[in-house]
Amino acid sequence: MNPAPLPPARLALMTMGLGLGTFLVSLDFAVANVAIPNIAGDLGVSPSQGTWAITSFTAANAIALPLTGWLARRFGEVRLFVGAGLLFTLFSLLCGLAPSLEMLVLMRILQGVVSGPMLPLSQALLLRHFPPHMKGMAMAVVSMTVTIAPLMGPIVGGAITDNWSWPWIFYINLPLGLAAAALVWMA
Repeated sequence: MNPAPLPPARLALMTMGLGLGTFLVSLDFAVANVAIPNIAGDLGVSPSQGTWAITSFTAANAIALPLTGWLARRFGEVRLFVGAGLLFTLFSLLCGLAPSLEMLVLMRILQGVVSGPMLPLSQALLLRHFPPHMKGMAMAVVSMTVTIAPLMGPIVGGAITDNWSWPWIFYINLPLGLAAAALVWMA
């Protein structure tokens, strides 16, 4: 049974929060690619070893994705999205603070696991709360964020790595991840 559509202001808050959350997850698939030489150099490993920071996130995300339905039934869709967003933000902080490749890979695995449910949950929540005549627009929001974010990833990652340092590719998730979780929770 679908709940009644949210009032427009709450629907806008939820849409911004869900869009921002899916944007961050999608961005994290690509933002670290250009930073691999810097990450590898700072952590004293080869660039090929540094690619584990990318592979670990992607694999963990793919493994966690199928668990979304079961987790959503167990904890609720909103709680799961907000909890996943907060944990994603925490693991982003820990990725930036990682003193070794092993720690970075572990944090990226955990970041990937908790981000797995975020995209399907954003779609489910938008479809559940948008009125029938606006469901197409709701899916356009999700499609836009998951299309634009990977395109921006190398640009954002390169700019951050060139102007600051590689940990900042993870630190940028902190205020944005907290904002996404707060907006969805408030809505």
